[in-house]
Amino acid sequence: MEPIRVLLADDQALVRAGFAMMLSVEEEITVVGQVANGLEAVDFAAANPVDVILMDVQMPVLDGIRATEAVVQAGTAKVIILTTFERDDYLFDAIRSGASGFLLKNADPDDLVAAVHAVAGGHALLAPEVTVRVIERFARQLGAESSQNPSGAGPGAAPAAARPVSPEQQKLLASLTSREREVLVNVAAGCSNAEIAARMFVAEATVKTHVSNLLAKIQVRDRVQAVVFAYESGLILPGESAAGPSGDRRP
Repeated sequence: MEPIRVLLADDQALVRAGFAMMLSVEEEITVVGQVANGLEAVDFAAANPVDVILMDVQMPVLDGIRATEAVVQAGTAKVIILTTFERDDYLFDAIRSGASGFLLKNADPDDLVAAVHAVAGGHALLAPEVTVRVIERFARQLGAESSQNPSGAGPGAAPAAARPVSPEQQKLLASLTSREREVLVNVAAGCSNAEIAARMFVAEATVKTHVSNLLAKIQVRDRVQAVVFAYESGLILPGESAAGPSGDRRP
């Protein structure tokens, strides 16, 4: 098989060199380029075959979030956001921009390599220590958006938790079986396939099948976007927490 083609985008040359050295020992990965800002990353990916971009958040000319939006929209590569900052707004914006992964720069080399393989293989990846924070941030943001009530507050106005759901989202959600909805609730709670299997008392292979089916039905590309859908479709409301052993939501 062809090696995974990786582009490094970071404004610090030493950081790029460090990542390049970590990845150079992997036979299944090749670093095809290094750039110093987001605009260069967008241009490079448009002109050269790239599978995965390791994208820094804070860069001159064009930051990593906006560069990710451009790359994802063009469909030229998948993106893993890398940053030294454990800030919720970066996590939230990374998901909104369409990034397939988010890792802190202090991640172990093995974690970095695993992330590249996972994202190149079509999976989504969030560092375990930040997954729950991403979900909580997303829930708070949706609650804040709802409370603004753009249609006008006043008597009879919908409560903050009742964020409008589009007919298309309702239709997609209705297409899921009860088991698939249960799996989606657990995915949105940040559970791994193994954890979901334990909660639902089924084989992990069965969970993988459910995940694959529900992603196709709700028309999202990965688990990260499935979390977004779970909140935006109203399956999980802002303020609700992780699913219980049977998939029920508990306060």
